[in-house]
Amino acid sequence: MVIRMKIIDVNKATKQENPHGVSVNKLYDTEHAQIMHMELKPGESLKKHSTPTDVCFYILEGKGIVEIGEEKEEVSRDMLIESPAKIPHRLMNEGTENFRFLVIKAPRQTESTKMM
Repeated sequence: MVIRMKIIDVNKATKQENPHGVSVNKLYDTEHAQIMHMELKPGESLKKHSTPTDVCFYILEGKGIVEIGEEKEEVSRDMLIESPAKIPHRLMNEGTENFRFLVIKAPRQTESTKMM
C-alpha cells in the first residue's frame, strides 16, 4: 500500500460558506474530525452559536475575545481554548489587526450548528 503525504496551503484551501460572513478555509475534513482556518478582520465577529460536538480554537495570530457561555476572555497567539458541546460561544475581533485561528471539531460534527 502506498501512502501519500497530503499538504494543504491555507491560501489555496477550499473557501467555506458560513452564516457569519467571515473568511473560512476548510483545511481538513474527514469522517472523524474537521479543521477550519478562520480570519476575523478588525470589527468582525462570529454570531453566537452552539455546536453539537466539542470544539477547540487554536490562536495563530492577533488578539481577540472568546465568549463561551457566560465567560469572556481575551486570547492571543499560541493559546488553545476548549469549548464544550452545546454551550453557546463566539469569537470577536475588537482590535486593529487581523485575528486568525483554527477551529478543530473532533469528533466531526454530524448535526447542524444552532444559531442564537
